[in-house]
Amino acid sequence: MKNYLVVSALGEDRPGLVNELSRVILECDCGIMDSRMTVLGGEFATLLLVQGNWNTLTKLEMQLKRLEQALNMIIITKRTESRIPTGDVLPYAVEVVAVNQPGVVHHLASFFASRSINIEDMVTRSYSAPHTGTPMFSVNLATARGVPGLFARNERVVCVFEGPRGPFVLVLVGATIVGSMATVWHGLVNPP
Repeated sequence: MKNYLVVSALGEDRPGLVNELSRVILECDCGIMDSRMTVLGGEFATLLLVQGNWNTLTKLEMQLKRLEQALNMIIITKRTESRIPTGDVLPYAVEVVAVNQPGVVHHLASFFASRSINIEDMVTRSYSAPHTGTPMFSVNLATARGVPGLFARNERVVCVFEGPRGPFVLVLVGATIVGSMATVWHGLVNPP
């Protein structure tokens, strides 16, 4: 069984923070599996998914407590497990650009939550429109939702016909989201 530790670190931005965090992780014989790092205002923020065996993660947790004081950062850790893949899911990428106003993120989150769609990743950014200077707000998010009976493993129906000049093959290719295909000669074709 793989063991994982989520590490959240926040502190005043300055050179060398990523170097120090990654050095301690490496010295504890652990590896960074996934990460997000950014500067928000004057603060450096990171989320790391670290993998190791049980005892190396325990060692890392202790070393991060020391590093928290040495770097004057707030470091929080939490053990987690491998993500269990859900059945039929279809990822969606959503991009929204709007005039910057309070509530944009909340309205988007409410829209997806009311449909039981999980937001798996979100990046937002405020900026001024190039020619007008209008305050703008962009949102890029990724979602995944279970779609029962989704025909996504192989969205093709192969039909073999016998014609006046011999056999021929017709391959029907579905769109991105396909639940089934229908032909006039066979009717509804569902995935296996």
